[in-house]
Amino acid sequence: MPDSTRSFGRADDQMRPVTLTRDVMKNADGSCLAEFGDTRVLCTATIEEGVPLWRRAAHAGWVTAEYAMLPASTARRTPREQRGRKGRSMEIERLIGRSLRAVTDMALLGDHTVTIDCDVIQADGGTRTASITGAWVALHEALMRAVETDRITRLPLTDQVAAISMGLVGGVPLLDLDYHEDSAADVDMNLVAAPGGRIVEIQGTGERMSFSRAELDALLDMGEKAIEQLLELQNDVTGFQA
Repeated sequence: MPDSTRSFGRADDQMRPVTLTRDVMKNADGSCLAEFGDTRVLCTATIEEGVPLWRRAAHAGWVTAEYAMLPASTARRTPREQRGRKGRSMEIERLIGRSLRAVTDMALLGDHTVTIDCDVIQADGGTRTASITGAWVALHEALMRAVETDRITRLPLTDQVAAISMGLVGGVPLLDLDYHEDSAADVDMNLVAAPGGRIVEIQGTGERMSFSRAELDALLDMGEKAIEQLLELQNDVTGFQA
């Protein structure tokens, strides 16, 4: 039943309102504004000729990501990160990149590098999961345009991917934690998955306590249902067919 203490008066196993708006940037090959409640992330995809030097022997493309929080995205101004001082952001960038590469056929992508930029314009928890979910839409849009303009011969996406956060707060399993809940979580978890319940990555940490296998299963069951909803929303926006 709905909980008046949760944002948007939602139940423990309910996500915040989610909106994915594609084609929001004129100069990007693909773009999506991902909104999870009060968290908003602008995701763009840019396709460039060539791959990094270390990748050339593979004769395949590459998908990479960059992530940043704008200074006014949080209640207290977040200083701009300097190159080489991006600990948390680098970890999130790698997660986004791994998630997208898991559903991209690099051979079909060919001699191209796709750079995903995820810029948090407003943060209220779940920025990495919103980034992944929106980044897939931006990637799809960019690759579709590349096919339409004959830059690549076929759409190299093999599937969809989306992400959601879960956690234990005061011993209660909650889905899609906002900042207030995330900062108080005893257990913090992120699930990245593709259709059919296929897991790409699980990040789970006992922040203030350990957790049992039963509690882990309960969180994953909650997350899996949310992933199905997010994949359906992506499909509604893009019309993707694997």
